[in-house]
Amino acid sequence: MSEAWRLSEEEWQRRLTPEQFRVCRQGGTEPPFTGRWVHEKRPGVYHCVCCGAALFDAAAKFDSGSGWPSFTAPLDTDALETRLDLSHGMRRVEVLCHRCRAHLGHVFEDGPPPTGLRFCINSICLDFRPR
Repeated sequence: MSEAWRLSEEEWQRRLTPEQFRVCRQGGTEPPFTGRWVHEKRPGVYHCVCCGAALFDAAAKFDSGSGWPSFTAPLDTDALETRLDLSHGMRRVEVLCHRCRAHLGHVFEDGPPPTGLRFCINSICLDFRPR
């Protein structure tokens, strides 16, 4: 994690809304089909709401029917980190922002070509900047 983004829990709480803090810093999730960016179709780039890092290009977004924004690939492979998540009695791969380690969602191997991946990301973790 970049030194600039090593904030204390109290600093993150001041910087984020309570719901952003719960999802991004405590690994929560938003209910399906409730997120701001689920149906967004404009060209642009999705950034981390915590640190502003560019994460996904809208061109990689697709409608997975899951209720969360889904992407086939990150903007840059170095933008994300992954780690095993065994919570809730499931085996999943958690997706984190590389810069600030915000929890973003999970990645699954059931996406469309060319990657076969589905990055299932919480809208509340993203800031969309249209082109």
